Amino acid sequence: MDDNLHSPQRHLIELRIAHADLDDLIDRSVSAKPEDDLLLRRLKKRRLLLKDLIARLEIQIEPPEPA
Repeated sequence: MDDNLHSPQRHLIELRIAHADLDDLIDRSVSAKPEDDLLLRRLKKRRLLLKDLIARLEIQIEPPEPA
């Protein structure tokens, strides 16, 4: 059971949820015309980092088929 908590698939799901949460937060911040551009840039940078981590983990879980 403990192995399932640390599986790559579970980690991928957690990263996707975190990415979606950040996406929602960024959308709400943009629509509210934020005063803090630095915070918005940091959020976008974090979202991009999560997207890259998700892509790497997806390749680890299901490597591309050889040509």
